[in-house]
Amino acid sequence: MPHTRRSLLGGSLALPLGLALSAAFAAPALASPAGAPAFTRSGRPVARWGTQSGEVTAHSATVWTRSDRPARMYVETSPSESFRYGVRRHGGPFLGPATDFTGTTTLRDLPPGRQIHYRITLADPDDPRRTSEPVRGTFRTTPVSRRHDVRFVWSGDLAGQGWGINPDIGGYRVFEEMRLRDPDFFLFSGDAIYADGPIQAAVPLPDGRIWRNVTTEEKSKVAETLDEFRGNFRYNLLDQHLREFYGQVPVLAQWDDHEVRNNWYPGQLIDDPRYTVREADVLAARARRAFGEYFPVTDLRGGRDEGRMYRVMRHGPLLDVFVLDMRTYRNRNSPNRQAEDPVGILGPEQLAWLKRELSRSRATWKVIASDMPLGIVVPDGATDFEAVAQGDPGAPLGRELQIAELLRHVKHRHITGTVWLTADVHYTAANHYAPERAAFGDFEPFWEFVSGPVGAGGFPAGRLDATFGPRTAYVRSAPVANMSPAENPPYYGEVEIDGDSGELTVRLRRQGGGVLFTKVLRPGLVGQA
Repeated sequence: MPHTRRSLLGGSLALPLGLALSAAFAAPALASPAGAPAFTRSGRPVARWGTQSGEVTAHSATVWTRSDRPARMYVETSPSESFRYGVRRHGGPFLGPATDFTGTTTLRDLPPGRQIHYRITLADPDDPRRTSEPVRGTFRTTPVSRRHDVRFVWSGDLAGQGWGINPDIGGYRVFEEMRLRDPDFFLFSGDAIYADGPIQAAVPLPDGRIWRNVTTEEKSKVAETLDEFRGNFRYNLLDQHLREFYGQVPVLAQWDDHEVRNNWYPGQLIDDPRYTVREADVLAARARRAFGEYFPVTDLRGGRDEGRMYRVMRHGPLLDVFVLDMRTYRNRNSPNRQAEDPVGILGPEQLAWLKRELSRSRATWKVIASDMPLGIVVPDGATDFEAVAQGDPGAPLGRELQIAELLRHVKHRHITGTVWLTADVHYTAANHYAPERAAFGDFEPFWEFVSGPVGAGGFPAGRLDATFGPRTAYVRSAPVANMSPAENPPYYGEVEIDGDSGELTVRLRRQGGGVLFTKVLRPGLVGQA
């Protein structure tokens, strides 16, 4: 790539934002990490939760921050890390209690395929001379030329099963390792928080050691109120490695079940003594609003009904990423063996959208970001199932019917370059699907790559359902359920597309352990085993 990026997060001072923002910056004390921020009229605003970027295109991007008090958000951009030339100023919104003091600004008219440096300053709305120390970030705009390489990383499941920010092991160190890979973006494949997973200060490990967690009030119980959901997002941002990662790597965030609660589905009534709110739909609406407030996803801010989780991100001529939502539109979890299932796991509207957008895509590679795996059996209790597969190796039934319809569409429309990426099951694997091994054979072969967790309990590998003919080329998993990240270090995946050849390389990685598995796929071909 023509541009490289260095770690530039820190507290260096911004150039003036006009006369109103020309006062010298002070270094205020840190606000409490829990709850809505307490503030006074003295001092200056603080953006202690860092910054994020997302929705990056060739000419625009959205940047995010949070203030510790009411403030006005201002952004400066420059092609120079030192901000010595080409500085542009962008006005931003008022950050107040309605959005938990978070806000986004969309930066426009940016040059394509370039490194953009930005810094955010917060100003007291009553006295614009009182301004924050700036928080800095950077991103690369999407290229318009095929000659640009593309690299991104993906994983999911953070702070799950009670394993939170452990200062004894340096917190979420995997994010520092991923940051040093210098990816163009991070695909966060669901379970970005565990709203149903309280964090305790100390957890005994099997060998007698004690796992210590940073704790907050909101993480002491299951999330039910909007403020408790917000507090779950704030919890992860207490980690310095995650904040620095977000400041350098744009995030493409997906959601799954634990943003609300384990294995939820629309219309579910919760039978769990930890909850006073029994309607999963009520919890989901609050979780959705907090998700939109804490990620740079502009059409979800405020929880507006017209916003949706599924979307496509176009990353130049080489790559389109189709981010699915297998949670919001699904039917109830069941034995999943019905002969007809128009709702399925995607819902009819999302399925139609996906088929339409795949047909329209002219990208060399179409990555389908699925928050759940296709052929791995994921149970929900003794008789019900969570994902697509249900263990019946015969013809498609239940939610498998929608996947069969989609795979048939891909084949008959001659859509090439589809690759499935997922997380969810808390181990890493490479699964190849082929019609000659399948009960349903009207599709072209494809790969599904699994990676995670990025910071949760590790679990043994699940069994495969033969309906679509999966075969495991590689798997690495924990030997027992819920191994801590200290015993089972985090997994993440990396995708790299060569701008000259168009070849796509997938690497399954482990924190501190290097590359576990590599697969190179050539463009335009099918049946690459």
